[in-house]
Amino acid sequence: MKNYAAEDVRQGLEWPLLIGALEKAFAQGVDAPMRQHLDVGGTRVNGNLLLMPAWQTGEHIGVKLVTVFPDNEAIGLPAVASTYTLFDGKNGAVIAQIDGGELTARRTAAASVLAAKFLARPKSRNLVILGTGRVSTNLAQAYCAIFDIEKLTICSRALDKAETLAIELGSIAPNVVATTDIATAFADADIVSAATLAKKPIVPGDLLRPGTHVDLVGSFRTDMREADDAVLARAGGIYVDTFEGASKESGDITQPMTAGTLTRDGLLADLAVLCRGEHPGRQSDDEITVFKSVGTALEDLAAAVALATNHPE
Repeated sequence: MKNYAAEDVRQGLEWPLLIGALEKAFAQGVDAPMRQHLDVGGTRVNGNLLLMPAWQTGEHIGVKLVTVFPDNEAIGLPAVASTYTLFDGKNGAVIAQIDGGELTARRTAAASVLAAKFLARPKSRNLVILGTGRVSTNLAQAYCAIFDIEKLTICSRALDKAETLAIELGSIAPNVVATTDIATAFADADIVSAATLAKKPIVPGDLLRPGTHVDLVGSFRTDMREADDAVLARAGGIYVDTFEGASKESGDITQPMTAGTLTRDGLLADLAVLCRGEHPGRQSDDEITVFKSVGTALEDLAAAVALATNHPE
């Protein structure tokens, strides 16, 4: 059995390799039930356990275990911890134990860029990242690895955090800037990628210029939302990573559906449909496209298999 630490995951899953692995997995399909949420804290602590299994019969089996303890900040510990176990699908033997946090951040960013290959304009040059966390860092790196990004704007309500991330990303693009001004950031944006914990919309549709691709990553609960109704109205529909997950778990989908401003027909395609070529994706240069992800165990399995296959020792 091989143990992969966070640095091993970063070095072993280069963006073209990982994005290609996800595209193949979405096109072929795997068995990936909805994630299971368990309250493991009871009345004593605020704790949750998430289980995310996936498998390809006779090939590989994998499961990600995630604990979420929101009160950990008070004792100086991270709120989220996770690990991933990959098994041989032929005999059930353990193949690898992988750092779950880095695997999640990396496959999340790769899924967004995979979607952007179908939905963003190929000559997109200006990228705006909303948020400054681990996923935001990976999003910036992934987009700059696949698109010829000339200007990267890190946008956050906290300028010091945006400036720190901009410095950390260094020469990832010819021009890397930090700002708190969304209107200025959106003025020349080709791609807007949001990875925040916002509970109220922070992406205003009236500021988007024609042709912008909007990538919504942060809203993974029904009480969270990043895009306002104007974003959906101007796009005329939304693309998702999986129909089942997005329509049940994200406030960017469930809230407008409850309000009647979005219907199931408004979910135009998921990544499986796009990867199989069953939907054309972007259809004009002026079209505003929107992609909403909540994550799926398929992505974890594809990333884990790619890591273990290409870096077995």
